[in-house]
Amino acid sequence: MATAGSCFAQHIGRNLREKGFAYLDAEPAPAQVSPALASEYGYGMYSARYGNIYTARQLLQLLQRANGSFRPTEDYWIKGDGVVDPFRPTIEPEPFGSVEELRAVRAGHLDCVAGLLRDADVFVFTLGLTEAWLSKTDGACYPLCPGTVAGVFDETVHAFRNLDYTEVRADMEAFIAGVRDINPKMRFLLTVSPVPLAATATDTQVAVATAYSKSVLRAVAGDLVVAHEFIDYFPSFEIITSPFMRGYFFQPDGREILPRGVEHVMSVFFEQHPVPGGKASVATGSAASDTDQASFERDMTADEVREKIKCDEELLSAFAPERNA
Repeated sequence: MATAGSCFAQHIGRNLREKGFAYLDAEPAPAQVSPALASEYGYGMYSARYGNIYTARQLLQLLQRANGSFRPTEDYWIKGDGVVDPFRPTIEPEPFGSVEELRAVRAGHLDCVAGLLRDADVFVFTLGLTEAWLSKTDGACYPLCPGTVAGVFDETVHAFRNLDYTEVRADMEAFIAGVRDINPKMRFLLTVSPVPLAATATDTQVAVATAYSKSVLRAVAGDLVVAHEFIDYFPSFEIITSPFMRGYFFQPDGREILPRGVEHVMSVFFEQHPVPGGKASVATGSAASDTDQASFERDMTADEVREKIKCDEELLSAFAPERNA
């Protein structure tokens, strides 16, 4: 099983690994790196080191960049004295020293992604956002607005786009078809993140923007399940946000999910999807690194695990206009 998606999806991957599923880590940390340091460099967040993938457009373009059919024009952002990857700008704690180094590391990463999509049997994807930042030059989709953590926003080069149902559905269909072209056995499990937006680039209040985004994503997920027998849906969104729960699973800020919420979601998940054969199994290039990572996370408190979950979207709240609060 492989995972990708918005920040809430990190909980799914962590729990699959701890419960002994055949969790695929196509880009494991070097054996000599401690779990804590590996986490700082984005290892173990997902099945490869792509960081958070918030939109269907990002997901589709990840496939296209991995198979070589899409080469974005703007392939680095300047940060301080170094450069970062625009498509995973927070994956490293410090900028790369040169564009050549960045490109070399990215090439290795995309090879890992290609292998992941070729080898996985099940791909779990959590849809998170419809709001996207695009290049006007070639349509490249970034996880964060240029200029927030690196680079410079240029309105002649960059544009905001709030993807609609038709666009999200088309992106997901294209991704699914592209993956099954190279891996016909691949099945998909979709979820929708229950985490509301921290900020919005639209002219609406953030609660309204959240309702739009989650409605579009949930509708797309539902229709994909109906259209394809090899796609299933798990209701993490409904479990957490149901009015019946009266916000029981949310932090006081009304946005972050409490550890008990994550635990409840995953307990329901494992009731429906028990470990095959009841045996632990690991599919990874480094079984030892997976074991160490799981041990490292078990030793953390629930609050520490929550703090470890990396959510780039929170960075946008610092740039949000007051009307979005």
